[in-house]
Amino acid sequence: MILEHIDSPADLRSLTPEELAILCDEIRAFIVDSVTATGGHLGSNLGVVELTLALHRTFDSPRDVILWDTGHQAYVHKLVTGRREAFTQLRQAGGLSGYPNRTESEHDWVENSHASTILSYAHGLASAFELQGVARRVVAVVGDGALTGGMAYEALNNLGHSGKPVVIVLNDNGRSYAPTVSRLSLSLTHLRLNPAYVQARQRLRHLLRELPGVGELAYSGVHGLTSALREVVTPHTFFEALGIRYAGPIDGHNVAGVELALANAAEWPGPIVVHVLTQKGRGYAPAEEDEVQRLHDVKVSVAAVADPVDHPEGRVHDGSDHGSGTAPDGSTNGDSPVPTGAPVAALPVTTYTDGFTRSLVHLAESDPRIVAITAAMPGPTGLLPFQARFPDRFVDVGIAEQHAVTAAAGMAMAGLRPVVAVYSTFFSRAFDQANLDVGLHRVPVVLVLDRAGITGDDGPSHHGVLDMALGLSIPGMTVFAPSSALEVEVMLAEALTLDGPSIIRFPKTPAPWVEHGCVGSGLHARQVRAGDGSVCMLAVGKMVTVAQEAADLLMDEGIDLTVWDVRVVSDPDPVMVTDAGRHAVVVTAEDGIRQGGAGSYLADAVRRSRPLGTCPPVVSVGIPRAYLAQGKPDRILAQLGLDAPGLAASVREAVRGLDAPSVKDLPAAPSPSLPAAAAAETLD
Repeated sequence: MILEHIDSPADLRSLTPEELAILCDEIRAFIVDSVTATGGHLGSNLGVVELTLALHRTFDSPRDVILWDTGHQAYVHKLVTGRREAFTQLRQAGGLSGYPNRTESEHDWVENSHASTILSYAHGLASAFELQGVARRVVAVVGDGALTGGMAYEALNNLGHSGKPVVIVLNDNGRSYAPTVSRLSLSLTHLRLNPAYVQARQRLRHLLRELPGVGELAYSGVHGLTSALREVVTPHTFFEALGIRYAGPIDGHNVAGVELALANAAEWPGPIVVHVLTQKGRGYAPAEEDEVQRLHDVKVSVAAVADPVDHPEGRVHDGSDHGSGTAPDGSTNGDSPVPTGAPVAALPVTTYTDGFTRSLVHLAESDPRIVAITAAMPGPTGLLPFQARFPDRFVDVGIAEQHAVTAAAGMAMAGLRPVVAVYSTFFSRAFDQANLDVGLHRVPVVLVLDRAGITGDDGPSHHGVLDMALGLSIPGMTVFAPSSALEVEVMLAEALTLDGPSIIRFPKTPAPWVEHGCVGSGLHARQVRAGDGSVCMLAVGKMVTVAQEAADLLMDEGIDLTVWDVRVVSDPDPVMVTDAGRHAVVVTAEDGIRQGGAGSYLADAVRRSRPLGTCPPVVSVGIPRAYLAQGKPDRILAQLGLDAPGLAASVREAVRGLDAPSVKDLPAAPSPSLPAAAAAETLD
């Protein structure tokens, strides 16, 4: 095994071409075995094996800086920089990160998992090295999908203008997460098949060969001449117009060819693009044949982690991080994309995303104003069935969340009902647009934020803990937090009737089932449990189930907890707020950041509902202001005191030593009248 002897990039440089070919096969086998055992990003890493080896054979890392845009493609980089043994704990708590990580290795410069950012890092590093007078190369590996992001264009413009010596490796596999949405990247991918270019080249070659006496000599120099021709008929001119040299495209799976191109590029005194063509998922048939995601992010079942050999079906299972559960209809709780060919009305609802998918397609059947927008993630956000059913009403803007939100604002101004579906962690990229383009104009854009709260294996860059704090800071923004998959359906229908903007945020974890149904209106809270008036817990989203479990634990200790499912954080139901204010102690629970989050917002509402000086103490329980490492969501939540024992402990702490007056001793606040149709449902 050659791989067993590769502990640093220096170990690669003495290998023969034959040994490199063997090593590539060994690396692919290692990655498949590792990822199918622990979960992780498979296709993207299988596609960059040769490219990574060529990079480390050409450049001297870490003196030369190798940067990875959307760092989930850096597994091979981790392997050859001394972290092979750590792959048994890939993406596990306390183990190897799924992205470059500065604390793991001197070869990792940034923890980069949000696309389109790395060229800006490269510009900054190259500028610093120039100012310091040190000769260090900066190499940025950027995917064709990342070039759909506006930030990448801004960086390219600044690199070209400044002339900083950065080698930009354009890893072109025709895909970002879904197939790449970009006319530029599409043209780059099919450059060598461009009819105008091919025909013109063939005509020129024919004419050169016919020249008397010098035909063959002229023909031998055709590559130099056709490169000038190519500048006229291909996107090569795009980079040149920005002041960036271009080379390629070349075969990204030919180590020697990539090395030669990189070595030549390293001698160029300014920014240069080396365009390489790669195949995502190369060498592993299930990944090559997966046309939707190329097995982008593989999940494994609990059984598969324990024994992947005896449970082969778990090796490529795209289920929840928490294994599988069984819904009332016998279906399993998973996180796999909903099949596009299934009748949407008949789809089992096992996750929050499934509920969103079914509801959106159902509502769009009767409302032609509804359009769906995503940023390069139609599959994970549940929009593939919508795309299949309404292709003319589906928009994938590529990796451009800012553009998605502002475009949605324009659509809403023209009378459409746009629904923008993105991950919670990526919503922060479009906050300015949500605030000033959507919020300021009070246009009815529905922002659906999947993967909210603690997401688990992908670490600090993917936890969706800021969405509520950000959304609640936007005036007029209605913020929904469903506690079940069926609630997503109710809330989406409600959001699409509002005159202003709204957010619906939900986690990636399996969704609980609400056997007793949902509140008729999506704008009212529901009382899940009526206590004795001592302690009231206002639970947000997935924390409702946890709060009920905590209430059961506390009952054995004589604490009879009232539990409310908040459902709508902004603006909160006045009936719930008034009831909370009648209790001796109020505790809020959320899976978002505590500072400025839902707890702060609800606490302020409770205080405003009471006469001055009569408000009970309000304790907010949530995510601390910290960057949280990877781990299973349930384990992280438990460590943060956001599981049932943790919430029970927070309640005990809130009442300990408190000489709380009984409810009857508190001055009564006026109770708002409650229409029959909006009555809160009590579930025992």
